[in-house]
Amino acid sequence: MQILETAMRLFAELGYDRAGNAAIAEACGLTRGAMLYHFPTREALIEAAAWHIHAAREAAFEAEAKKLKPGQDALDGAIDAYWRLLDSAPFAAFLALERAARQDAEVARAIAPAQEAFDKGAMGRHTPNFIMAGADARFQVSRDLARFALEGMHRTGLTYDHDARVENLLTVIKRAVHMLNRKGDITDLWSE
Repeated sequence: MQILETAMRLFAELGYDRAGNAAIAEACGLTRGAMLYHFPTREALIEAAAWHIHAAREAAFEAEAKKLKPGQDALDGAIDAYWRLLDSAPFAAFLALERAARQDAEVARAIAPAQEAFDKGAMGRHTPNFIMAGADARFQVSRDLARFALEGMHRTGLTYDHDARVENLLTVIKRAVHMLNRKGDITDLWSE
């Protein structure tokens, strides 16, 4: 568990390439042999780390769900929570693995099952009562729209008027999700 927790932290802080097995072993106070005993290959470590990170992301989501205030809109709360969580170690670590997977087929194979599990559960399916939407295509699109818009905003970074632009984008994303979920009387993405 310490190895996987350390791997997650180092992936988040240093990125995949700089957080090699030797760096992880050193941070854990392990010898190369001890590291190889637990994870004989880099792929074995990455696969185990991906599942560990997946569990940490789900736990973070569940913790956020418990923070919803009475009367707070669950959709808005989920979007705000996801935006905050993108800066957390589990989300930054998995992003580092996803970046590496674009150029490394072994990493892609190792993280694919955890990626799929998160994709199936993202934005609410495994966090009961966080989002009370549904399971049909329209509701899935609303979750995907929110998730991928937030992830894209986070990965790209806004270069000027950051806070105002983020606030405007979050408002439009929330309105779009409400419209797709037919929640409330929102009929326009931009309010004057």
